[in-house]
Amino acid sequence: MASKTNNYQPTIGIECHVQLKTVSKLFAPVNNDARNAEPNEHTSHICLGMPGALPVLNQSALDLACKAAFALGSKPQTFSAFDRKHYFYPDLPKGYQITQQAHPIILGGEVPIVVEGEERMVRIERAHLEEDAGKSTHPQVGGYSLVDLNRAGTPLLEIVSAPDMHSAKEAKAYARELYLRMRYAGVSDADLYHGNMRFDVNVSVSTTDKLGTRTETKNLNSFRSVERAVEYEIQRQTELLEKDETIIQETRGWDEAKQRTVSQRGKEEAHDYRYFPEPDIPPIYLSDEYIDDIAASMPPMPDNIRDQLRERGLSNEQIEIIMSAEVEDENDYVDLLVDQELEHAAVSSITNLMVQVEIPARSNEKTLNRLSVFPLNRRSELYKEVVRLQSDGKLSSTNAKGLLHDLLFSGAEPRNIAKYADEQGYIQVSDDKELLRLVDQVIADHSEAADDVRSGEMKAIGFLVGKVMQASHGKANPAKVKELLTKQLT
Repeated sequence: MASKTNNYQPTIGIECHVQLKTVSKLFAPVNNDARNAEPNEHTSHICLGMPGALPVLNQSALDLACKAAFALGSKPQTFSAFDRKHYFYPDLPKGYQITQQAHPIILGGEVPIVVEGEERMVRIERAHLEEDAGKSTHPQVGGYSLVDLNRAGTPLLEIVSAPDMHSAKEAKAYARELYLRMRYAGVSDADLYHGNMRFDVNVSVSTTDKLGTRTETKNLNSFRSVERAVEYEIQRQTELLEKDETIIQETRGWDEAKQRTVSQRGKEEAHDYRYFPEPDIPPIYLSDEYIDDIAASMPPMPDNIRDQLRERGLSNEQIEIIMSAEVEDENDYVDLLVDQELEHAAVSSITNLMVQVEIPARSNEKTLNRLSVFPLNRRSELYKEVVRLQSDGKLSSTNAKGLLHDLLFSGAEPRNIAKYADEQGYIQVSDDKELLRLVDQVIADHSEAADDVRSGEMKAIGFLVGKVMQASHGKANPAKVKELLTKQLT
């Protein structure tokens, strides 16, 4: 469904649930990583809310939430407190969720995004700590549901944006920027496939300054699905309003197969949850010294990294590819590129090789594991040597990529890379005598094209260069070949 807004103004806000990277759950000493666990393997009496169970706040979760505050352009509140949010669903065995309604750990903040070359700012209204619920699955046959409570009690940070976005592209850009900030801050693994980061998008359309009735599409786990769901909802709501029909405030789901949202249930209001202060967990008081220590521990954020890479001559497109690859692959691409020993020209060549050789290989588990044996200084040496051979005219761009792939992934670890490249047939032939023999042979075999060049039709020289390259099995230096052809024919 294509986006069609006419005179309708879309407004979008996003609630993002980020699973914090802790060893144990938010209130129980239970394993927090259930990716390879059997259903209901990682639970306890605290997760299940058994009588007498007493939750205790995980200090690591608090530390990570405070780091997230700085990543969101804010700072943690010196006072925050937990509340009980009541609702009844099979994957919530206690009948309530422990969250922060009245006094969240984060208030305010902003996240800059770039859409079509223009920077815009998305404000953060709040972010609060809470425990996750379990997971329900509904087999297509059998007429029953299954509940896995491994996820119950997992620490989440729910980040609530202001309704500052007005297009599907802005929503996608914001979701991606949140992902980068949570990864670079070390707050979350943000594994989208396993649901470590989930997006609920609120969409409304209106012809006036007053916001329209909104719908909430829940549990989106990819940037593409965020964009598509927003596009669909804008189109669906616009068509309803054009027919003078009423938009229902409701919770909707995303059908990936049909690329559409589907109604799930009516949208609850805050009073439906009967919030009251959590009696078993005391309020949180943070000292200025603690907050300063968290601020001092913050790693470089995406804005800092973009500035560093821009100073090294990378384009915006290259920067975004490198940054996404680094957080997904956990390889130190940025550290390698900002090495001050590298000249700008070398940085550009190394970036191209990264984007074309190393980064695509991360999709292959075998080659990705191979990368782990190379520390940063060794990978830096490999890149520098390949680029040096290329700048000296000994490697074509194709052979430079082939050589680097061999060095990184084949298991070859030669002491002398130049010698290895020559032995493997990567080094270009630049010897005038050898090349002249090939050039004369190609001129004799393709006399018509040669005559075209002699008569001033220089386009034909590209054809002859190709024939020489073919005759040399790709080892001839193409610049040298063109020079010799021109000299012989003109």
